[in-house]
Amino acid sequence: QVQLVESGGGLVQPGGSLRLSCAASGSLFRIYVLGWYRQAPGKQRELVATITSEKSAIYADSVKGRFTISRDNQKNTVDLQMNNLKPEDTAVYYCNADLQGVLSLKPNDYWGKGTPVTVSS
Repeated sequence: QVQLVESGGGLVQPGGSLRLSCAASGSLFRIYVLGWYRQAPGKQRELVATITSEKSAIYADSVKGRFTISRDNQKNTVDLQMNNLKPEDTAVYYCNADLQGVLSLKPNDYWGKGTPVTVSS
């Protein structure tokens, strides 16, 4: 059984910062890509940032220069440092992993339950 557990969401004022963390646990064989997605009320889930096991990252244009994704391959964790937050960043943030469990023959897509981020004065 593989689990992704997020933490670090909350309420922050515009211009503030938050750091989200996600830990993968269970019978893990290999984690390929880790990422963060978000879903605002009434909108579709969208990519925020992803990072490969070689630590190559991509970002949505809306967060470039403000958000930084990082991962610890030893601890099976991925973080999202969010700076200069804006009201339009308000959403539920989901951790995503493309990983292979020890009992699987191929990688699968896994999601955390999400952590809410609210940017408001």
